[in-house]
Amino acid sequence: MSVVSVGFRTLFFKEMLRFWKVATQTIAAPILTAMLYLLIFGHVLEGRVEVYPGVSYTAFLVPGLVMMSVLQNAFANASSSLIQSKITGNLVFILLPPLSHWEILLAYVAASVVRGVVVGAGVFAVTAAFAHLSFAAPLWIVVFALLGAAILGTLGVIAGIWADKFDQLAAFQNFLIVPATFLAGVFYSIHSLPSFWQAVSHFNPFFYMIDGFRHGFFGQSDISPWTSLAVVSAFFVVLAVVAINLLRHGYKLRH
Repeated sequence: MSVVSVGFRTLFFKEMLRFWKVATQTIAAPILTAMLYLLIFGHVLEGRVEVYPGVSYTAFLVPGLVMMSVLQNAFANASSSLIQSKITGNLVFILLPPLSHWEILLAYVAASVVRGVVVGAGVFAVTAAFAHLSFAAPLWIVVFALLGAAILGTLGVIAGIWADKFDQLAAFQNFLIVPATFLAGVFYSIHSLPSFWQAVSHFNPFFYMIDGFRHGFFGQSDISPWTSLAVVSAFFVVLAVVAINLLRHGYKLRH
């Protein structure tokens, strides 16, 4: 085993251990939040709204809540880890070892994917009992869950590098991540929106992640899953290029 690969495994294990040690906060709390969303919105709108033919509103809501939890927790994992390392000063222990920029990025993103998928699986486990769900195309479920978590993990790395304090990171999450997620069709189909807002929704990459993920359950979606996959993949490549360049130049890391 080379020194570099051991370094990658060590950083990945450190990031995994970091969120697992506080599982009540990082895993149980998001699951409880998603459960409350389901109970409130499902109770109020069940029987009054039918988004897809033959699909109850609660069943429609479950995949959206699962994917929302995956995305938000993948972002939180990488971004909070980096900002804590910068503030406490232990980031030097990541920058000094012979780790390449790709290995640093992959370690953070991989740990973020694990946390996002674990939380998403937990949300699915506690919400699936409230609705009848099918698995029309399981491969789409896996692809969009992993790719969505990787995208938000990469975006978390960018936010963690950019932010100098927790206030800036909170602003990034509250004014960008949360609105983009909520307005991506978690609770509704964009076809229920006026034409102007439908057009606006197509500029939100989070919409494609959630719509493609939901297609895997019902075989129905607002747009083709192949279109969603193309948009999401392109978005991931762009973010990865940005993140790797920030790491390569040591932006807000080496000073």
